[in-house]
Amino acid sequence: MNRRSLIRAAAAYGAAGPMAGVRAQGARDKLRGQTIRLSYPGPHPHYDAAEKLFDDFTRETGIKIERDRTPYLDMKSRQLASMRKPEGDYDAIAYLVVWKTEYVKQGLLRPLEEMLADPRLAMADYDFKDLIPAYVQAIGMVGGPKMYLPGPGARLYGLPCGAETSVLGFRRDILERQKLQVPSTYEELLHACEVIRDKEKIAAVTSRSQAGHQITHAWLLHLSPFGGQVFDADFKPVLHEEPGIKAAETLRKLVELGPVAAGKAGFDEMQGAFLNGECAFYLDSLAVMGPAKDPKRSRVVNKVAYAMHPSGTRLSGQTGGFGLAIPRNARNPEAAFVFIQWLTSKANDLRVATLGGNTGRWSTLADVDFKIRNPEQSILPFVLRAANPDWRPLIPEWDEMSKDVIGQALPDVLSGKRSAREALASTAPRLESLLRSGGWIGKASAASGAKA
Repeated sequence: MNRRSLIRAAAAYGAAGPMAGVRAQGARDKLRGQTIRLSYPGPHPHYDAAEKLFDDFTRETGIKIERDRTPYLDMKSRQLASMRKPEGDYDAIAYLVVWKTEYVKQGLLRPLEEMLADPRLAMADYDFKDLIPAYVQAIGMVGGPKMYLPGPGARLYGLPCGAETSVLGFRRDILERQKLQVPSTYEELLHACEVIRDKEKIAAVTSRSQAGHQITHAWLLHLSPFGGQVFDADFKPVLHEEPGIKAAETLRKLVELGPVAAGKAGFDEMQGAFLNGECAFYLDSLAVMGPAKDPKRSRVVNKVAYAMHPSGTRLSGQTGGFGLAIPRNARNPEAAFVFIQWLTSKANDLRVATLGGNTGRWSTLADVDFKIRNPEQSILPFVLRAANPDWRPLIPEWDEMSKDVIGQALPDVLSGKRSAREALASTAPRLESLLRSGGWIGKASAASGAKA
């Protein structure tokens, strides 16, 4: 879906006229009594909040929801098995951002722009342009440059629901005590970490470092801000060039300034160290915001504030999380579309965020009551304007690359066994082999587009 198509779809809401609501209501009335089956992750903070609204949806529309709540690590295999059948088990799915290109490449998802522009089904007040663009681009669009970015050939296949970006969390009390400014660059962050380690006698910063996809995630947090990427526009590996080396060396320094056991930290251990008061800084997903103010989970309640992801050579930020899509073999696709549109609408995005989920809309972040109740999220409008849709390669081979190739080389950088240059360069042959077998080598920088 290119910019012109996006504008046409968005304009359909405002230009459809007063009869659009009547037509839409009539079409939705015909869907009453249908049942949609939804595949979504659980436990998961965003969907724990979202499912509290499901009964309201049924009361408003007469469409029932059959729930398939599955740990997210098990969701993909179940979804693929269903979507490859002539008639699927699911009418709507929540999918992780890294699955989107694979699903579309196999022809398993329905494009959404025609439904978004259909006045029989579209919500007149949905306001597509209010959705956070970086989330729409990273989570919903397939078929453009690199096959997964916005641009010529791109179409919309999903809507963000449970999307995430990265933030810098910090202990206000410690920075005030040490008379330190909130870091805005990596240089300032490293300086503050050294001061805190030496004077406060605690670990300065928490970081993921466990071999596999966890350490790759940690390295990616620094790669984009230093101007790097894993592959160039033609899928040539460039992770071992200077930005990738700088990101790996920065990761090593941050881990050295962290807790003693940081060499084996996954997400839970990394976040737990910050919530337990063991570290002064946190640089990772915004998922920490809710737990940090929960007295049952946090020892740092009322001591934490948040800032932009630090800049290296540029401002950047993570894009990740979940979106909602409709399988091509869904039994009740129109009812499913009414649901995903309803759940991601302005009113319900605000409700889900108020219940502890993640927002996908500017209007939620601008809501006065929401800002008063959630002052920690006041940084997000600034963070999200710098968020990078090309944060990681969104191709089917990325899971293996992240876990078994890059994620096995980076621990050598932390241990000092190999230099960052040596470790990252060693991954290139295996990455090239995976890219070649997947048909990515030699692709033009602007892909011809996914097949509808």
